[in-house]
Amino acid sequence: MARVRDGQRRLENLLTGLTDDDVRAPSALPDWSRGHVITHLEQNAAAFTRQAEYARRGELIDVYDGGADGRAAAIEREAGRGAGELREALAEAHAALEDAWAGTGEDVWGRPIRYRDATLLDTVHARWREVEVHMVDLDLDYRPSDWPIDFCDHAVDFLAPRVPVGTHVTMIAGDADRRWSIGSGDPVVLRGNAGDLIAWLAGRAPVGPVVGETGSLPELGPWP
Repeated sequence: MARVRDGQRRLENLLTGLTDDDVRAPSALPDWSRGHVITHLEQNAAAFTRQAEYARRGELIDVYDGGADGRAAAIEREAGRGAGELREALAEAHAALEDAWAGTGEDVWGRPIRYRDATLLDTVHARWREVEVHMVDLDLDYRPSDWPIDFCDHAVDFLAPRVPVGTHVTMIAGDADRRWSIGSGDPVVLRGNAGDLIAWLAGRAPVGPVVGETGSLPELGPWP
């Protein structure tokens, strides 16, 4: 959880000083402004807070009211807020989530929730991914090279299902002591910096080159 808290502080610091024009500018995600990304991060934190509150009561509740359509409508409705309001709402959502987790007993973390039909503990890892990946999507001063190496390790495990069946991908990080191996079958060897390799695996644009030493870059499947 310390990793998530650290990431959320970095996110808040990243937004410091942004103007209304800045948050209404395009993000790196198609059709989303930075305000859309910030709003999604705020609402995701609120959704995970609710999962924790209901798990403590031994109850299940949907992640977002109205499902995927309700989530999309809520983001669209709130994305046009000004920079100050977005920062304040995000900070409040972070505080509420961290308080909810701090008040959760050890016997609760393994309880089932409706997020991915997983356990409450899985939301901690999910929030880590949301924060780190979407900080890059904001297209500000945070790049794949800023991802901590332990996050890169985690992302490889989570994103491994994107590699197509029948393909064995080996990713060799030139700036870290890492050699990741995914899948089995036709060999593909990729070289690059750690963050760039994970950016490719996550469907984001690497900043530096990702070079296919053996085989060509495979077409990745959907987000798990």
